[in-house]
Amino acid sequence: MLKLFLWLKYIRRRRIILMSVIAVAVSVALLIVVASLFTGFIAAFQQSAVDTIGDIIIAPEVLPIEKYPVLIAQLEQTGVVEAATATLTSAGLLHLGPGNVRPVSIWGIQPERRARVMGFQKSLLCQSRAADPPSFRVAEAPDSVGGFVGIGLLGRPDERTDEYDQDAILKEMLGKRVLVTAGTAERTPEGAQVAKKRTIPFRIVDVVFRGVYQLDSSTVFLPIEVLQKELYPAQTGDVANSVSIKLKPGVDPEAALAQIRKLWETFAAQELLWGPVAVRLTSDEKIKTAQEMQRIYVAEFEKQKDILEVIFSVISFGVVVLVFCIFYMMVKLKQKDIAIVISCGASSSSVIGLFLGFGVSVGVAGSGLGAALGYLITRHIEQVEHGIRILFGLKLWRSSVYMFSEIPNQIDWGSAAFFGTMAMAGAAVGALVPALVAACTRPVEVLRNE
Repeated sequence: MLKLFLWLKYIRRRRIILMSVIAVAVSVALLIVVASLFTGFIAAFQQSAVDTIGDIIIAPEVLPIEKYPVLIAQLEQTGVVEAATATLTSAGLLHLGPGNVRPVSIWGIQPERRARVMGFQKSLLCQSRAADPPSFRVAEAPDSVGGFVGIGLLGRPDERTDEYDQDAILKEMLGKRVLVTAGTAERTPEGAQVAKKRTIPFRIVDVVFRGVYQLDSSTVFLPIEVLQKELYPAQTGDVANSVSIKLKPGVDPEAALAQIRKLWETFAAQELLWGPVAVRLTSDEKIKTAQEMQRIYVAEFEKQKDILEVIFSVISFGVVVLVFCIFYMMVKLKQKDIAIVISCGASSSSVIGLFLGFGVSVGVAGSGLGAALGYLITRHIEQVEHGIRILFGLKLWRSSVYMFSEIPNQIDWGSAAFFGTMAMAGAAVGALVPALVAACTRPVEVLRNE
């Protein structure tokens, strides 16, 4: 009870103690926001890979995958694969009008299957809420080829808000007739291979907005059959560059990877008639999980996150110094109170516990306030960024720089708990030396001077 009485007395008369609470809160909030933003960015980066290539991808690169419908059927008969889809890709140019030509990556896809594997339908501005699966069908011209175009190819985000005028883009571009040009290699009667230009006219039936700037500003989607016909005119069967796989819920990707590699080895040897070297090479190096393909980048992001956390932790060490100064000053100014407490029979350990407990209380209060502040800032980071833009005219987050159109706002609870605990420990350390000084107070000398 005596400790509580003295704590309340000191807080009421020494408002400078509130400064230490605020300092702890600001430090904890800053570290939580930094850790959460980085963790959210890494999670969004990993999820973007899953949304682009699926949980696992088979991509031989050197040789195309023929008879991919057979491979997909075999994959879906296993107990680990929920769905699979093929993709055929090529570099090319998108002609939107006179003088308006953009370099693009042309993806031949199966829209219905892609929606099952990657949730692709959610990224289509027109068909995202349709009950039917996504389709390239052109309503007003059923015989025409339809295609999807990334929103970044059709317009630019506003310089101030970094947002696209989706309604204007749809009004201007939907149904518009455009064309893409790609290149392929054809064999002459003499046996030589020559490059040939292939032009594919199509109508824009939908606009893709993935929220990943690099994809939205560089990708055109066409029916895989149409693209195959242009790139492989002499090929009678089905051809793809890669097969993306979605695993069933609860399936471990690493365990499924081994099973899929065995299935691929059998398929490549028996159906594609590949040699043992090509089969083994593609099985070991070209069949990967989405996380494995992003591992190098994620490791670098993690390093940057650790460096920033160390820097801000060093800066936050000033909180320990601040708590030390405040409590040391308080001990020197409250010598009479300390002497009276000791004269009444309090032991040195009790005096140490008094000030050490006070320091821990400051740490607990500051950590709780900082955790709440960090939570509010992180969860409402879009509004915070919007307010900064309005007040200072600064656009801190641009999708063209940071890849994603939305700022990640998920809390890293593990880091929050760690930083809160460290803040409480730091406040206790800052109060430890003043507590020892208080315990060494000699009541006779202090009261004689008083």
